[in-house]
Amino acid sequence: MTIRKWHWMSSAICFVCMLLFSVTGISLNHAGAIESKPTIIRIVGQLPESFLPQLMITNTKKNIELPVAIYDWLLQHSAITLDSKNAEVNGSEVYLPLTRPGGDAWLSIDIETGEFEYESTDRGWISYLNDIHKGRNTGKAWIYFMDLFALACIIFSITGFVLLQRYADTRRQTWPLVIAGLVVPIFFILFLIHK
Repeated sequence: MTIRKWHWMSSAICFVCMLLFSVTGISLNHAGAIESKPTIIRIVGQLPESFLPQLMITNTKKNIELPVAIYDWLLQHSAITLDSKNAEVNGSEVYLPLTRPGGDAWLSIDIETGEFEYESTDRGWISYLNDIHKGRNTGKAWIYFMDLFALACIIFSITGFVLLQRYADTRRQTWPLVIAGLVVPIFFILFLIHK
């Protein structure tokens, strides 16, 4: 396969994600200027007494998996969808953190009384896209995808440099622009970034 083919194929693969990562790079740099009002949902309730024996936990356990029956009951009676089963035990409380891009949620259950409190925060689409840019709370599949995307960007950059070198004789501005692409970021890093 030729360098030109590697270059256009990696360009095609990178196009959408590179555009997304560039836009979210701008939104991350100006996060303080972008107004966002999070949507918060709070639900307080009581689990049936029949669930309490399933929640009795010895003090030695720090993490447990909540019974499926509790998940089903919360979904049917309170419209609470839980995407994690691993809960933390803090004294008489079971705490289930529910992280996700663009927001978060948590569920707290008192193991003695069955009282529960649920809170979900949605920070909107910009926050969602910023979080996937950073790989925050996205899961392993997205992290591996970002690694493959980074590899495609490396191939795109190296093949682009080889093509620049190949056609530099016919384009006089090639090397001054390449040198500027190297010197300008180094100048900013050394002199304009506050330490």
